[in-house]
Parts: sequence; structure tokens; C-alpha cells
Amino acid sequence: MNYETLKVEQRDMALFITLNRPQARNAMSLRMVDELNRVFQQAEQTPAIRAIVLRGCEGHFCAGGDIKDMASARTQSAAHDEGGKDPFYQLNRAFGHMLTRVNHAPQVVITVLEGAVLGGGFGLACVSDIAITSDQAQFGLPETGLGVVPAQIAPFVVTRIGLTQARRLALLGERFNGEEAVRLGIAHYLCRADNQIDETLSQVLAKIKRAAPQANRVTKALLHQVGSIDMEPLLDQAAQQFAAAVHSEEGAEGTLAFVQKRLPNWAQ
Repeated sequence: MNYETLKVEQRDMALFITLNRPQARNAMSLRMVDELNRVFQQAEQTPAIRAIVLRGCEGHFCAGGDIKDMASARTQSAAHDEGGKDPFYQLNRAFGHMLTRVNHAPQVVITVLEGAVLGGGFGLACVSDIAITSDQAQFGLPETGLGVVPAQIAPFVVTRIGLTQARRLALLGERFNGEEAVRLGIAHYLCRADNQIDETLSQVLAKIKRAAPQANRVTKALLHQVGSIDMEPLLDQAAQQFAAAVHSEEGAEGTLAFVQKRLPNWAQ
């Protein structure tokens, strides 16, 4: 499909999505939110896609929300019917729906974080499974300095790094670099040169390829349930999933490959 704000390309088992609004440092417009939703929705139904790589073009990941969309929503809000939904609510909630979809994508979601990683870009980083960052990347939640609230982002930040650090970052609007992002647990891999980013990404994708596709999907869904349901029912469900995996074609192939000292078919 053709996209206005994204470049999308599948390479082997990975889908590469590039945020493509360089004139705005890849700021998150409502169109971009809609297009990301559509890409991830389609990917959910595509088992051949086992990893999704999110990156920004021309040296920036994402500089936050698009101010033009905010201005448009302000115009609509002045005239909206009190019985309907406020345009600001709809704008903000659409972004939250997209974050939730990315967060629960069955694939391994990788973010490559360079340049500006602000506001909505920060939120995307916090819903990725693996985050690779440049040491020169600039992270921050600037919303309160603009008189607004990081409404859809804040819960994901708390989940990512804990309440204490989330309070500091959100309430002070702190800016920090990639090294601090790794220390906080926002990112996992710190890169000090551009070629190191690409090398690290290749290594991460190679590790994902070694993992069985269905086993990875089930494992990610299981991890998301921790804390949302009681532990004993969760462990009962996990035992059922384990048994199903052992009896599956993946389980048989993985065991046979181990005995024969070869790579399983999904890793070739």
C-alpha cells in the first residue's frame, strides 16, 4: 500500500517502518497515527512477519505531536456540539489506541532511536520490545511545559520505568540523552556511532530469527498478562500453553533440531 507519512518495506521476516515527515522531524500527525494503525493491523494477520522495526528518517525518530493538528482541533473544538466528542479528546485518544496496538503487536517491535525522541516518540519507545538508541538521541516529555498533559503516554512510561522516575521526567520535563535512556530502562542497546546502530539492529534481528515464531507470539502475550490477572490462574494458563507448544510442530522441530545439532527450520 502507499502511505503519505510512512515508508514500509518487508525484508525477510522483518517489516521496516520509517516515519517519513522530515520537514517536521517526523512529528506525529493524525494521518501518521492512522497509517501506523493500519500497518500494525495488517501485520497482526501476517505470520510471516516476525519483527517490526520502527525508525525515523533523516536522523530523527519523532519530535512529538503535530502542532498543526492541535490548531485544527482547536478550531473544531470552538464549534463542536456539546453532545459529541471534543476534537481534542478524539485526537488524543486516537494516539492512545495506536500505542495500545503497537504495545500488543504479536511481533517483536524494535525502535531505533536517533535525534528527537520527544512526546509521542517517547511513547512509541516505551511500547517497543527492544529499543536501540544513539548516545546523542534527545529524550523528553515536554507536554507540561506547553500547558498540556502527556495523557496517553504517561501510563506506558510508568509501566516501562516505574512511577518514581516517570514522575521526575513528566513533572520536570527533563531532557536526557541515550546513555540515560539505557540507564532508566527505556532503551536496551547504546550505540556511539551510526554504523554501530545498524550492526546492533542486525544482531537483534538474527536473535529473533532463532526464536520460534509462534512460541514468541505466545510468550509476548503471556508477559503482557502479568499483573493483570491473579498469579495462579495465569500459571494454569501458562502450563496449558507450554503443553500445547510441546505437542506442536514447532516443539517437535525444535527438539529434533537440538538432538541433530542443527538450526530449526524457522532459523534458516
